[in-house]
Amino acid sequence: MHDAPSAAGLDQSIHPIRVYYEDTDASGVAYHGSYVRWMERGRTEWLRAKGGSQALFMIGQGVAFTLSRLEMRFVSPARLDDALEVVTTVERFGRASIDFRQEVRRQDSAQILVRATARVGCVDQQSFRPAPLPSSIAPPRKPHA
Repeated sequence: MHDAPSAAGLDQSIHPIRVYYEDTDASGVAYHGSYVRWMERGRTEWLRAKGGSQALFMIGQGVAFTLSRLEMRFVSPARLDDALEVVTTVERFGRASIDFRQEVRRQDSAQILVRATARVGCVDQQSFRPAPLPSSIAPPRKPHA
């Protein structure tokens, strides 16, 4: 996994994936649910690159991250043993949420297989009510004029 600045200057990470037999259907094509898992890993590795992990945020700050929206567009299939990468880019930081744009693409050609947008909410671990994003993740908020 490596980090790179996005075209818009926002956070981006790239996480490698290999398509295993367990990820495919009977025809050797990646099952649609596998993409959901791979994109979750991409967002988790983005968080880890920011210096944290799901467990550390739960234990240390009492917050958890929960997926509140996911929209996917399947463009082309992945097949057994393909080398892929999940590109995760932050589109927007909210007070208690992050909007991501994600792509699953081939490592060798950068051919896009799936495009997705996801919203992840930050919630208090006990009440599951919205909680402010930890300062280590989100850029400083601009004061209102």
